[in-house]
Amino acid sequence: MRGRHPAVELAQALIACDSTNPELNPGGAGEGAVGELIADRLRAAGMEVELVEVRPGRPNVIGRLRGDGGGRTLMLCGHTDVVAADPAGFSPRIRDGRLYGRGSVDMKGGLAAAIVAAENLAFGPPLAGDVIVAAIIDEEWLSLGAESLVESCQADGAILAEQSDLDLVVEHGGFAWFEVTSEGVEAAGIDPDRGVDAISLLAPVLEGITALDAELATRPAPAYGRPSIHASTISGGSLLPAYPTSCVLGIERCTVAGETVAGARAEVDALLDAARAADERFRATARLVVGREPVKLDSSGPLVQTLEAEIARHRGAAPRHLGDIGWADSGLLVEAGIPCVIFGPTGAGCHTAEEYVEIDSLVACAEIIEAAARSFCGAASS
Repeated sequence: MRGRHPAVELAQALIACDSTNPELNPGGAGEGAVGELIADRLRAAGMEVELVEVRPGRPNVIGRLRGDGGGRTLMLCGHTDVVAADPAGFSPRIRDGRLYGRGSVDMKGGLAAAIVAAENLAFGPPLAGDVIVAAIIDEEWLSLGAESLVESCQADGAILAEQSDLDLVVEHGGFAWFEVTSEGVEAAGIDPDRGVDAISLLAPVLEGITALDAELATRPAPAYGRPSIHASTISGGSLLPAYPTSCVLGIERCTVAGETVAGARAEVDALLDAARAADERFRATARLVVGREPVKLDSSGPLVQTLEAEIARHRGAAPRHLGDIGWADSGLLVEAGIPCVIFGPTGAGCHTAEEYVEIDSLVACAEIIEAAARSFCGAASS
């Protein structure tokens, strides 16, 4: 266990810098301070650095290490926001070969490994291609940072240093979030001839969600997980002795390879059509809050093959090619034409008080990313 490695020290500094996503926790610190910390590190390594303010006080940090030309461009990507934690969560601590703290594995540890790898590249032999370090905001909510990033940056490949246990995640699920608003007619509870119950009229939709999820469970699915649908939130009514004028139902549809956001929307629309057929009083609309498509990379692509070779060289065994039911910012990069592999350290406890990253895996991650970047970008001609 190597507790004084630069990647570990940087991870500790990043964890100590509160970057709670303010969309998830109103009043959260946001990513401004941690962005400045990262920008200073990249500037000190001689990289060209740009801060792109995606939202006020919430910048993407984009650093570029210029190659001599003729090589491939590699992006090293990671998000800077975290979910809320008690103050102790921002006090990193090392115990039993693990680094604990908010964001240690999700994903300030992996981001620190990528930054240290880029620093070593900057101070080493020149490369032919460019290396871009992208530290981006808002992954824990709407991925506004990734949306902004792909509008201004392109690369031949990207490594997202989310937790992968030093294996390669080459495919992952997508999702679609919907809000269904049911409309009723307000009236006193003792006036059933005039009142229309916006809440109870959603019953066929809820029953349809249960039935659809049962049907989804029977469909062929990848090893990483099955497609699913569930009711997430519900809110309606204002008084016990009154008919509610509206009710809002939140729905999450988790998708896998071969499914689409458009298909999920059609399923929700069909649920509403069935509810209308069941009761002519039912009036409702569905709004797509956000939708992200599933991802499946070509495992024979150059970035996957390069990482596989470097992992095997470092660890003495080839990595597994895995899938993950959870969505990640890699999805937006892939949609933008940037093949993106998830490769990061080992850890557990994401979003909990006992979140940690394994220190040895963090060090290995930095070393493997550095070696893979040298191979992928190529050496500068002498």
